[in-house]
Amino acid sequence: MALPDDLESGMAALSAEMARYGHDREAPVREVMARLGDRWSTLVLIVLAMGEWRHADLKRALVRLSSEQAISQRVLTLKLRSLERDGFVLRTATDHVPPRVSYTLTPLGRELSVQARHLIDWVNAQSEAIRIARASFDAREED
Repeated sequence: MALPDDLESGMAALSAEMARYGHDREAPVREVMARLGDRWSTLVLIVLAMGEWRHADLKRALVRLSSEQAISQRVLTLKLRSLERDGFVLRTATDHVPPRVSYTLTPLGRELSVQARHLIDWVNAQSEAIRIARASFDAREED
């Protein structure tokens, strides 16, 4: 089925962009967007944007702020490692016994947290329109 010219040119541009940046499962755009959509990573970024945090303090802050009211040690560690792997978080350990481990955002992580914050602010500003759209959709689905 042939697409109208404007849609065809849009598809060609999107295809070229995806080819340039990659669209396989390991492409940064896919993994970072998925990470931002998971349950904890964006909140971790926003909290770390406030400054340096020790692991236990970060865990307490996340529990305090989240609706889930719990994040396991393992899940937090996995989220931090993923963010560290992508270059967003810096893990620092001291030579003390026991070692003191702290986490901060890298410059790249600070940039990402600002962009995430903009997206969150936009969603919050549009929340009433989103609620209305949901109610309208749900009403149509019930009929």
